[in-house]
Amino acid sequence: MALLKYEEIAESLRSRIAAGEFAPGETIPSGRDLAEQWSVARATVVKAMDVLRADGVVEAKQGTGFIVTETPVARPSGGRRAGSTRVTGGMPFLRIGVPDWSAPPAHIASALGLAAGVEALRRVRVLQMPDGTPHSYVQAWFPPDVAEPSPRLAQTAPIAEGTTRYVSRQTGRFPVEGVDVTTVRLATAEEATHLALPEPVAVAVVRHTAFDKDGRPLVCEEGVTPGSLFEQVDTYSM
Repeated sequence: MALLKYEEIAESLRSRIAAGEFAPGETIPSGRDLAEQWSVARATVVKAMDVLRADGVVEAKQGTGFIVTETPVARPSGGRRAGSTRVTGGMPFLRIGVPDWSAPPAHIASALGLAAGVEALRRVRVLQMPDGTPHSYVQAWFPPDVAEPSPRLAQTAPIAEGTTRYVSRQTGRFPVEGVDVTTVRLATAEEATHLALPEPVAVAVVRHTAFDKDGRPLVCEEGVTPGSLFEQVDTYSM
């Protein structure tokens, strides 16, 4: 299905930002320049900016226009519902450490279909509240058949186009189904440290696994949220 013109503009800017043409904090081309470049009305450019702003790629700066965001924003992949590891609406986050290859815990390996001892690429981040306090501690595990053809996953720099779009572009695979498993337990020492929690304290754990059209796992994320901050909302027909 062909992209609408505003979607084309948004994707073009997203790719240019991801390629490093515009660094964090730098101003992207003005609405007038983009309208002339693409031979479209200003309203079409405004819609493109709305898409990028909603995705946390750019932000408006008074007197300047739109700039590339300094702090990346976590967004839900696919149709993931509220209450999962990434909260609908997006949250700023901090990357923790450097992405690394390691053998995941047994329950993560099982979700990814990996044999015991097989390493996966792990990316760790802490989602933040508007005041900068920690909200959730999230570990994302990528199996080798996803991580190896997607080298930017192993880098600490933000992926401006988003990991879902980047992985789809690199592998030709995209999520069509997600499975979320929610449990409750006590926080580990590492989780308590990153979430600034006393020990022991109860946390909600949401394990989200995304699958492609062939049923192969693309990623398994585990988000840990203090019980006082966790909320799950389900809407359904009666």
